[in-house]
Amino acid sequence: MSPAKQEVTVEVDGRRLRISSLDKVLYPATGTTKGEVLHYYAQVAPVMLPHLAERAVTRIRWPHGVQEGSFYEKNAPAGTPSWVRTASVPTTGSRGTSRHGDKLVFPVVEDLATLTWLVNLAALELHVHQWTVGRNGRPRNADRLVIDLDPGEPAGLHECCQVALMVRDALAERDLDCKPVTSGSKGLHLYADLPGRMRSEDSTALAKEVAEALQKQHPSLVTATMTKARRSGKVFLDWSQNAASKTTVSPYSLRGRERPTVATPVTWVEVEEGAEDEEGLRQFRYDEVLDRVADLGDLFARG
Repeated sequence: MSPAKQEVTVEVDGRRLRISSLDKVLYPATGTTKGEVLHYYAQVAPVMLPHLAERAVTRIRWPHGVQEGSFYEKNAPAGTPSWVRTASVPTTGSRGTSRHGDKLVFPVVEDLATLTWLVNLAALELHVHQWTVGRNGRPRNADRLVIDLDPGEPAGLHECCQVALMVRDALAERDLDCKPVTSGSKGLHLYADLPGRMRSEDSTALAKEVAEALQKQHPSLVTATMTKARRSGKVFLDWSQNAASKTTVSPYSLRGRERPTVATPVTWVEVEEGAEDEEGLRQFRYDEVLDRVADLGDLFARG
């Protein structure tokens, strides 16, 4: 048996797991292996798990590495261990229909064993909704709002930082404090905890209101229009990720990009530096994120 196919049995939080292909390279550009990815998630779990708790998780999996393509998975896969918590969520239309009929059965990641199990399936990216599920498995209303700042070339993270400061002020006018997270891809995500739970339709309307107001005030830099042809050189404020059926990559999740970058919580000082200087803020690699957590703690929890 080749080293890439070897399996080992490990105990994680009292659960016995079979881990395979530790030497398989998942990020060819950096030589990053599945074993290193598993190690990253094990190390970052103390700060990541609280932000996954009680949220249905969709996954993007790269079983043959990021150069070979991926697939998106909502339902808990065949062979899901009986100890993994799941939530049965009604679908929102025919596109969400699954083998479970009118419901999707999502895993809920509440412990290191579940996180390790998913990562062993090459689930590099973990995406969550802006609502949580109760102990009865039923979805609650949204407890937070998210605005995804997506730059259209030649705009980049520098322009996203400029727009992020505008969004921060617009939300502050509505008595909402937001916290920034680099997307690990091209842009920036802004999250605001809601003072009370809100229907997803209402949080979506609120995010859209902010996006359209800023588009009107700064038409050369901001767009609230989804049409990609109209995003060139602008930052798209994606308000739609607040819809009940939509998800956003979780803070501290790896991304399936050429290099192993991470959706990384950052400070507003860093965002301000990024707004002033094109080199002031960048996307962070997983090893840098572990160093940041060691030095700064969980910035996403601190806000």
